[in-house]
Amino acid sequence: MIISASYRTDIPAFYGEWLMNRIRAGYCKVVNPYGGQIHRISLLPEDVDGFVFWTKNLGPFLRHLPEVRKLGFPFVVQYTINNYPHALERSVADARQAVEQARQVAQEYGPRTVVWRYDPVLFTSLTPLDFHRRNFERLSRALEGAVDEVVISFAQIYRKTQRNLEQASRRAGFTWEDPPDEMKLALAAELVEMARAAGMSLSVCSQNQYLVPGAQPACCVDAVRLSGMAGRHIRARRLGNRPDCACHESRDIGHYDTCPHGCVYCYAVQNLTLARARYRRHDPESEFLFPPAEGPGSGGA
Repeated sequence: MIISASYRTDIPAFYGEWLMNRIRAGYCKVVNPYGGQIHRISLLPEDVDGFVFWTKNLGPFLRHLPEVRKLGFPFVVQYTINNYPHALERSVADARQAVEQARQVAQEYGPRTVVWRYDPVLFTSLTPLDFHRRNFERLSRALEGAVDEVVISFAQIYRKTQRNLEQASRRAGFTWEDPPDEMKLALAAELVEMARAAGMSLSVCSQNQYLVPGAQPACCVDAVRLSGMAGRHIRARRLGNRPDCACHESRDIGHYDTCPHGCVYCYAVQNLTLARARYRRHDPESEFLFPPAEGPGSGGA
């Protein structure tokens, strides 16, 4: 089984000590975010095909990667580097540091270890169309040679996302929009060419309506890429977790409403105050990232 750590929260940035404690123990426990059931998930080398780490700040976890590899676990890092203004990403590490970390990991573990995510593409008065053109080109040039794939998606304005965006826009004095598909398709076509010029393929995450010529559906949990890291074939069926998702089957060990980054577009955090309170109370010695009483949906603060 492939372990996803995690699209529900940034484990490498904030909960790396917990993860390493659980890897050494050989298991962790996870609360189902929808039904509340408790699952015991093996983290033994014989049961885990590899890890997919999702992060916006790999820095705190860099020192753990040699141990992860020494224990026999192949891994891939899905590294989101957007370089958005502070008003949109309130606590995210500086993009220059993130680029340096991505390059360091690629040098130490191979150029297919890191996948760059420019995700989501959010249109605001701080990040209009021309911003994305300039920003993406600069980042792609900075990452040239360190990554071979960039994943994009366009911000999906869920109800909670809309609420958070409206609150942030009032606080910081910007406006936002969800532009027509024609604009998104035109930008995607430009980004494909910029990525190609930097030696990268461009893939689109769970939004097949934006697949322009030269782009492909993203497989963020990718057994083929992990197989290359492992030096052996990893068998996994395609089992996405939402429409258009092309990922291979995995088990995610994160919890919603626990990431304190403060990104205004985040689908995984409905209540930033709650997320930060949970982070402060986190116990890295626990079997759970957060115990059932603190699990998403409990309503506790």
